[in-house]
Amino acid sequence: MIDREALQYARVITPIGTVLVAGDFSAVRLVRFPNESEPDPVWFEARAGPVREAARQLEAYFARRRTTFELPLDPRGTPFQQRVWEALETIPYGETVSYGELAKRIGQPTASRAVGAANGANPIPIIIPCHRAVGADGSMTGFGGGITLKRKLLALEAGQRPLVRAL
Repeated sequence: MIDREALQYARVITPIGTVLVAGDFSAVRLVRFPNESEPDPVWFEARAGPVREAARQLEAYFARRRTTFELPLDPRGTPFQQRVWEALETIPYGETVSYGELAKRIGQPTASRAVGAANGANPIPIIIPCHRAVGADGSMTGFGGGITLKRKLLALEAGQRPLVRAL
């Protein structure tokens, strides 16, 4: 299981709390929200590489200096989940797409519920922007970090109100 591997990690202080980024020497494997941000005891602090770069890019994202991420990613999941996560990465900063539209984009127009489940299983939230997926009517539906956090991330991207202070 991923949590028992000796991954490297970095903590990122953000306006939403401390976010944990983890991965190996070649790619980012997960992002954890503040309520789940403790590293596994076998993990070690990243000094360089993709995890450290992910921390820098997340800091820039929360400071509104970055709208895209350029990182090697290695999310672990089923082939279906992988397709959904790849589709999520195509949603532009500041925009939202319904689960139904995502289902169409991956060639399975009747699979909106399965797309929602795959969205919820995304191990690299924010970087793979699952917060940009919404209900068909634009409603805020399930999100691993909670609906309040989802709204904050979308507000940050829309520039609606200051969410961040200079980091």
